[in-house]
Amino acid sequence: MKDNFSSHSSAYATYRPTYPKALYQFLKEKLNTTENVWDCGTGNGQVAAELATFFKEVQASDISCQQLKHAIKKDNIHYSLQAAENTDFSDNKFDLITVAQAIHWFDFEQFYKEVNRVLQPNGLIAVIGYSLFRSNPETNAVILKFYRNIIGDFWDKERRYLDEQYQTIPFPFQEIKSPGFQQEYTWSFEHLVGYLNTWSAVKHYEKEKGINPVNLIIKELKTSFGAKNKVVFPILSRLGKPVN
Repeated sequence: MKDNFSSHSSAYATYRPTYPKALYQFLKEKLNTTENVWDCGTGNGQVAAELATFFKEVQASDISCQQLKHAIKKDNIHYSLQAAENTDFSDNKFDLITVAQAIHWFDFEQFYKEVNRVLQPNGLIAVIGYSLFRSNPETNAVILKFYRNIIGDFWDKERRYLDEQYQTIPFPFQEIKSPGFQQEYTWSFEHLVGYLNTWSAVKHYEKEKGINPVNLIIKELKTSFGAKNKVVFPILSRLGKPVN
């Protein structure tokens, strides 16, 4: 699994969006029990922290020790440094497995083998994420040009799964229909720039060319976005249970 985020884990924790309360309520309503949950590819622990409010025990894993160092701490969250495809968890342990903005980095076949091993027969797997945000039309145009034309060649190939709304990932489970969700914020211009600087393609561009590509659009972006503006993230979600 690639690790694109250890080098800027504190910024990731500060600037990345979270998920709406309605999504967690939807998951809670679909669960039979809330004893044990595994948040896989937990990153800064934002999803693990929400799960900890209604699960007895939360296991949260990642391959980045830097991300885990900045993760949210709660008494019932147990963090571990291990790959999603090969864990030390016992068989049939979890009522729910969540993967937030991470599954596109996994080896699908090996990960799903592990899911089927550690998930209870009546448990659920929830794959969630978010795609490219929207703002006002002028900002959308600037961001789309940046996303496609300036840093487009610097995205990892796995990024396409997010562009395709996670609809093209393998998903060998009995799927449960998910409603549409979105997360809306009013962000300052500084927060927007901070978020753009967490993009892996920005880091790849900077490493190869020696300049931060965000600086190429900074004036145009400030003009279109202003000091504060609305940003809306479409939330991606797929929910399933084991095929018996």
